[in-house]
Amino acid sequence: MRLHIDTDLGGDPDDLCALAMVLGWPGVEVVGITTSCDPDGRRAGYVAHCLQLAGRQDIPVVAGAGRSLTTGRCMGDLPDHERYWDAPVAPRPAPPEAASDLLDHSIELGATIAAIGPFTNLALLHAARPGRLDGVPVVAMGGWVQAPAPGLPAWGPEMDWNTQCDTRAAQLLGERAQLTLVTLPIAFRAHLRAAHLPRLAASGPLGELLARQCRAYAMDSGMTELGRAHAGLPDDLLNIHWDPVACAVALGWTGAVVQEQRLRTVLEAEQLSFVADQNGRRTQVLTDLDEQGFHETWINAVETAQRR
Repeated sequence: MRLHIDTDLGGDPDDLCALAMVLGWPGVEVVGITTSCDPDGRRAGYVAHCLQLAGRQDIPVVAGAGRSLTTGRCMGDLPDHERYWDAPVAPRPAPPEAASDLLDHSIELGATIAAIGPFTNLALLHAARPGRLDGVPVVAMGGWVQAPAPGLPAWGPEMDWNTQCDTRAAQLLGERAQLTLVTLPIAFRAHLRAAHLPRLAASGPLGELLARQCRAYAMDSGMTELGRAHAGLPDDLLNIHWDPVACAVALGWTGAVVQEQRLRTVLEAEQLSFVADQNGRRTQVLTDLDEQGFHETWINAVETAQRR
């Protein structure tokens, strides 16, 4: 299977967790990686650094969009470099059209696109090559179709970062691509815990980096406090595996339950939601997952990536 990853790696370490998993997944060829929220190529530099740690410099990496098409503003901040990386990492800026070129090449190869950051690069591809996104299989980390289960934080669509920071791009994706939504209320059930860190840190240099970043992120974001405040989350919570779940769905993981629904996008007060509508567009939606099976699948793949 061929996969293209469109990511905002460099902030929340779930993007790096997803990349490390994909590199060790059996039977997958990563044909390209583009970065979003990346006006100066720093995120692309981080991706290249991680690939180097895993011995996978063969994968093309290109910096993409830096600003939201909806607001015109830069999207997302990067955390303190020393705390999260502790190594010099050179930026990798790219010409404005480079991300569209790489995405176009990956589509030509028949790749599925795992969209685990804001969807701006995909919207820019459509703008540069009208119709190119039509019918392309895209598995997107985002979308809000139902409320979280009891015991989980009572979040709403406003917490759907990938969708809300560029609603124009998200709406276009919903109208054009062959879309699978990995919604936050379901992905909420896959956790990275402090109990996982010894095995992760022992897996190799990429695992050591992940352990470092997840500890720092849990402290910065209050994840452990969030876990202790909600019965549906573990007390030693470090992060939610948002993006690893999305990539696993893109790779056909058997522990995911995906069902077709008819959805339309609704924009109200600058907030985008996906609403059930019998006349809406056919959309695949993640409705259930085997959380215990996922934890073992994820860490096995991270270990495999470094053994290679």
